Amino acid sequence: MPVTAELLRSVPLFTGMTDAAIESIGDLAHEVTFEPDDELVRQGDEGDSFLIIIEGRARVVQNGETLRELGPGDYLGEIALIDGGPRSATVTATELVRALVVERSDFRRLIDDFSAVRFHVLTALTQRIRREAPSAVD
Repeated sequence: MPVTAELLRSVPLFTGMTDAAIESIGDLAHEVTFEPDDELVRQGDEGDSFLIIIEGRARVVQNGETLRELGPGDYLGEIALIDGGPRSATVTATELVRALVVERSDFRRLIDDFSAVRFHVLTALTQRIRREAPSAVD
């Protein structure tokens, strides 16, 4: 399995998707490099992409408070793929970061064309909501 496909399969948002669906998402992805101190995303900016860190480390800061550090295999922006809402935190490279990026506009076209991808994404997001907000009423 190509590295891109392995990375995508490691993301809960894409769990259970067919090889064809993963390949379609992989076709949309491109690699980006961030130098130390570059911002991968900035809190409050439009959520226009999804990123998976291939190598390197980055710091997540929300309202001036450091929340955690990200490394290879970590990802951010999965909600942005769906709603394009504002980023909830700033993520800054603490060393050279290579990341796989999927732009929201490309992903939207994909889910419009492939109902199976749309279904898997919605299922993964609802599972995340149930996990993180167990008191939610359905």
